[in-house]
Amino acid sequence: MKRLVLIDGNAILHRAFHALPPLTTSSGELVNAVFGFTSMLLRVFEELKPEYVAVCFDRKAPTFRKLKYKEYQAQRPAMDTDLSGQIERVKQVVTTMNIPIFELDGFEADDIIGTLSKQATETETIIVTGDKDIMQLVDEKTKVFAPVKGLSDARIFDEVGVFEKLGVMPSQIVDYKGLVGDPSDNYPGVAGIGPKTATDLLSKYKTLKGVYENLEEISKSTAEKLKKDQENANLSYFLATIVRDAPVQLELSKCKLTDYDFEKVAELLDSLEFRSLIPRLPKDVHDFGKGKAEVKKEEKPDNQLSFL
Repeated sequence: MKRLVLIDGNAILHRAFHALPPLTTSSGELVNAVFGFTSMLLRVFEELKPEYVAVCFDRKAPTFRKLKYKEYQAQRPAMDTDLSGQIERVKQVVTTMNIPIFELDGFEADDIIGTLSKQATETETIIVTGDKDIMQLVDEKTKVFAPVKGLSDARIFDEVGVFEKLGVMPSQIVDYKGLVGDPSDNYPGVAGIGPKTATDLLSKYKTLKGVYENLEEISKSTAEKLKKDQENANLSYFLATIVRDAPVQLELSKCKLTDYDFEKVAELLDSLEFRSLIPRLPKDVHDFGKGKAEVKKEEKPDNQLSFL
């Protein structure tokens, strides 16, 4: 089966920005996130060898989650201007390599990825991200390629790998978030229900709905907490659920890796002073590792990490 890779652009950008030092070009342009993202993109090609690739981004417009619950992600600071100022450069790299970009007002990149992966019935899908929430999409045909320690190591997570990491199956992640909430996204869950209680409940009753249908079997103190915060549990379940019917359409033919203008991409990377990345560019995207360009000078950040 052919392979589609969907890249969570914002998640990878954030990791690259915070993992690498503030690299600047000789003209003073900050490009550490651009360098990290581009290096990751090349690694994806080298290791995952996809036939199809697309990159998904968030937009600034409020999402349906924010409109439903104004406190959603309210505690998150605004994106660092040093990072936001690099987004267009990243998109320039992506489009120069003939890779399509998907983004949509009102939806997060996760929702676009969820929708595209559902539509990808003819391929295996691998999602590249650092966001554990996307692991709810993992099934027999969908896997996640994610760092397991900073950016120094990454692995592919299938259903078994997700269970080993999170203690619940991918299909139960939303139920789990309904019970415990998510401080990073600022939604509540059930007060007093922690990870162990949540995993124990889901091990026995499988879903959030199953938990609430069997309150009479649950200890009195836990049942009272569940009853008291049922509305918050349902809200958290809603906020955690990745949409799989966003108004976007996957056209595999437009995601297919096709021959691109090698000289144009190499020229862009040279202008960004990413000369250490140029030897990793293939003359043909179907032939990674062969026909690499020769360069006279190689520049590589001292603390470049292996995930990149």
